[in-house]
Amino acid sequence: MDISNKKLFKQQCFINGEWIDSEDNQVLEVNNPATQDILGTIPNCGKNETKIAILAAEKSWTNWKSKTAKERSGILKKWFKLIEENHEDLSKIMTFEQGKSINESRAEITYGASFVEWYAEECRRVYGDTIPDILEDRRTIVIKQPVGVVGAITPWNFPSSMITRKCAPALAVGCPVIIKPASQTPYSALALAALAEEAGFPKGTINVITGSAKDIGFELSTNPIVRKLSFTGSTEIGKILLKQCSSSVKKVSMELGGHAPFIVFEDAEIDAAVDGAMLSKFRNSGQTCVCANRIYVHEKIYDEFIDKFTKKVNKIKVGNGMEETTISGPLIDQYSLKKVQEHIDDAVNTGAKIATGGKLHSLGGTFFQPTILINVTKKAKITYEETFGPVAPIYKFSSEKEVIEMANDSPYGLASYFYSRDIGKIWRVAEALEYGIVGINTGIISKAETPFGGIKESGLGREGSRYGLDDFLEIKYINIAGI
Repeated sequence: MDISNKKLFKQQCFINGEWIDSEDNQVLEVNNPATQDILGTIPNCGKNETKIAILAAEKSWTNWKSKTAKERSGILKKWFKLIEENHEDLSKIMTFEQGKSINESRAEITYGASFVEWYAEECRRVYGDTIPDILEDRRTIVIKQPVGVVGAITPWNFPSSMITRKCAPALAVGCPVIIKPASQTPYSALALAALAEEAGFPKGTINVITGSAKDIGFELSTNPIVRKLSFTGSTEIGKILLKQCSSSVKKVSMELGGHAPFIVFEDAEIDAAVDGAMLSKFRNSGQTCVCANRIYVHEKIYDEFIDKFTKKVNKIKVGNGMEETTISGPLIDQYSLKKVQEHIDDAVNTGAKIATGGKLHSLGGTFFQPTILINVTKKAKITYEETFGPVAPIYKFSSEKEVIEMANDSPYGLASYFYSRDIGKIWRVAEALEYGIVGINTGIISKAETPFGGIKESGLGREGSRYGLDDFLEIKYINIAGI
């Protein structure tokens, strides 16, 4: 990799402060999705190595949780500073292994670092309560304490920020972490571990293990030493992990699948809505859990919106993410490519028309044309299944009641968006949408200061904001008598 700080490119796991290989020296190859070149290898670890990491984290817990909030804050601040200092190298590593444009990678490193900075500050504000007691000789106190060893399983689409969004609050309140990154994008996680080591985190406080998702995930979700599991990924895998976590009644955070509606009402500023749809739908080539999956446009402005939206989409530059002018990179793998094409073909077979795109890009590989589907029907798979690709299906609606029913007709409830200038409608629709996040007149909704998470089959818990701390804390009630 063409990076300045060669120490960031690690091809070993980080367990108990040591860089190690798997017990049997088996490895997995990591490819660049844009070129299919082999970037390197990672250890193919399993249950035994995971147990070692869990024991290391458990051993470190007593020391880490006993540090003052100010001490933990100081180390987190050093980690944040090192991430900022190595910003460009971390961005390049991400683009090499994930494929997204270098400008999107830079934005993600900034976004990811913001969680480290935020929780370095917020951990000094973990407050309890005193409660007036009904008896004169008693006092009631509520305190918050770290939950314990945390397992964090992160996805390939945001390989840096999903780690910091989970681990920064856990570390801030005194929990050691074991990170299992996606095998497609492990180097971003290992680079963050290298910087964490330099920042001065005690041995065992941060561990990164690569390899078999099934074996590592099973151990993290069933081992009773692990008190909390945080997972970002598909609803299907999330349900499996939930069942496994039930064996030891773990605390869990689940950020699962999404199927975001994006509604454009007749009173919306159309140009702003088009720009918002571009940001929401085509960021990371549509490979985000909060991207617009169903775009609903009022019948009065339907044709105008499609015309303006199509012109914008046709200007998207598809290419290798390392090229500064690239907007849309490749899909992560052939499976993703196949699913995108399947959803397009099914939509067309059920009545939709392709306004633009619809095919494999001339670059070949896993590059796909940014696509708009119009006149999409409720029968199409894309109406109910998450596509995870650069495909924008557009639906027509005629009333507020109708579109709310259409938008809520999904087992998912992560993110939603709508555009309107009517203050009454804004309140009504925001409250009616069955989603954990509602973006109004914007296509970008994520930041460190706000609670990220969904309802229904999109998950449990929240990440980010002060609410994100509570997911890594236990509440203890103390009653003192005989005063």
